[in-house]
Amino acid sequence: MILDLFKNKPVVEDSVHNWVADTFSWAITHLNGDFLKHESQLILPTNEFFPGRVTSVHEMAQQVFSQTVKHAGMENWPLVLVEPHRASANVIPKLSTSRLLRGPSALVSVANTDGYGSGNAVEVSYGGESLSKDNANNQVIEISYNPAQVNQPQDLVSSFAQILASLLVMHSPELPPGGKEYVPQAVDLVACFMGFGVIFSNTAFQFKGGCGSCNNRQANRQSTLTELETVYCLAMFCKLKNIDKSKVLPHLKGHLKSSYKGAVKQLNQSNSECEATALLSLIKQ
Repeated sequence: MILDLFKNKPVVEDSVHNWVADTFSWAITHLNGDFLKHESQLILPTNEFFPGRVTSVHEMAQQVFSQTVKHAGMENWPLVLVEPHRASANVIPKLSTSRLLRGPSALVSVANTDGYGSGNAVEVSYGGESLSKDNANNQVIEISYNPAQVNQPQDLVSSFAQILASLLVMHSPELPPGGKEYVPQAVDLVACFMGFGVIFSNTAFQFKGGCGSCNNRQANRQSTLTELETVYCLAMFCKLKNIDKSKVLPHLKGHLKSSYKGAVKQLNQSNSECEATALLSLIKQ
């Protein structure tokens, strides 16, 4: 009993680990595992991934949006960023998609003007705004943003990534593990699957105290997975991409570093190692 006091506690419970592994398997199968293998990068909050200088709030939002779409491999999607005051109630149109949803070979276009009615659909909030779905006249998917997030760029990136992930989940031919009830959680996982796990982990929890200058609640993104669950998804992505923890730790918030190390250790245990090998086998060579 005394020894149990010093036993390392797993970062997530077995049930969470199993869902993460199953949902990564689902994503590899339906959301272009070959893109994960050959194209996906670990997207970091640095000038390397988000370069450039801007002179206005909208210029910054547009630049971050364009770079986020590029990193996600969704440049061929009919997406347009609009300023908040110009945003209209925007239905998500039915899209004609190829088997490939990401990358330069993806073929994604508006099929007709009817609204999208998939059982995978989920309303995704970001910074107090949302992607609305009640006007069936648009031929593009309009996405807006919260200007307050310009001062919290990681929240801006993660909010855009969350919306892009929701579109992928929505257009998957099969619901994620757990069914419709787990679609919001799957959206957060898919954002990590696309490479945004560091930024997602850093924005999964927002301190609610302090003065107004310390935290702007309206600029915070709405997370569904817990902070530890998000860190675990990040560790799973890095396991599959063979990314050493030395590339990750410098970019995580200080209180997340030990959790990430624990997640890596948990994934390196025998059963998890076998599951990771099985996941890798699903990715096209």
